Amino acid sequence: MVELFERDNHKIYWGDTLDILAYEIPDESVDLIFLDPPYNIGKSFNGKKEKWATDEEYRIWCFQWLDLCLKKLSRYGSLYMMASTQNMPYFDIYLSQKLYILSRIVWYYDSSGVQAKRYYGSLYEPILFCVKDKKQYTFNADDILVEAKTGATRKLIDYRKPVPTVYSSSKVPGNVWNIPRVRYRMDEYENHPTQKPIALLERIIRASSNEGDTVLDPFSGTFTTSFVAQRLGRNSIGIEIEEEYIKIGIRRLQIATHYKGEILKPELKSYEQDMDSQMHLFET
Repeated sequence: MVELFERDNHKIYWGDTLDILAYEIPDESVDLIFLDPPYNIGKSFNGKKEKWATDEEYRIWCFQWLDLCLKKLSRYGSLYMMASTQNMPYFDIYLSQKLYILSRIVWYYDSSGVQAKRYYGSLYEPILFCVKDKKQYTFNADDILVEAKTGATRKLIDYRKPVPTVYSSSKVPGNVWNIPRVRYRMDEYENHPTQKPIALLERIIRASSNEGDTVLDPFSGTFTTSFVAQRLGRNSIGIEIEEEYIKIGIRRLQIATHYKGEILKPELKSYEQDMDSQMHLFET
């Protein structure tokens, strides 16, 4: 069963991503694909544990939707894929035979939680940046510039130039991205175990799409990809199999205020919101 919710060129599909990719989305109709699938490491999503019987079964499943995604990607489109550190080498090899991998990105973050005691715990997630045509693809460098400390802070001078000049104060980000994870009580937090930050998706969508382009996320979760695409003037397609997360997407994209009689409201996340709620109780 597939259900579609849409408004103003933003579509949310509720159903299995393999079926929806195969039958609902035209080939070569998507300009940018962001892939953040289950990692097969035992996370619980809305009470359901994502763990395949074997690693081989998991990878076979991944290769199925990867092949479908490649069909949906436009001729000059881009694809970003995240995966667990232990599985990414397999996807790297698989995609390198079908696309051009331009960057292997490390999304680095600090962790205040309990770390491994008998090996080195992971503090990053890998991301592949791939294109179909390495000579022609979208990359809006000026839209994602970050501070270059050599010029902006240290004011060092490049004496190799005919006229000595202070180094540039901005630059395109390198392939190590230090972006904080989404934590409970952050303004953007939703009830999901692997929510990706708005800042991460903003960089990807700004860089690899233009206004009016279509962005696809086949494993939407909290629909951050669609939310950012909407905010940046792109069109979006989000696919999700869990009903609870579908409701988050409907709310965040302002498709509806109610779902089956339920008022769609974000959870309280900040200290100020909690205090407002408590004051309201005292007032009544």
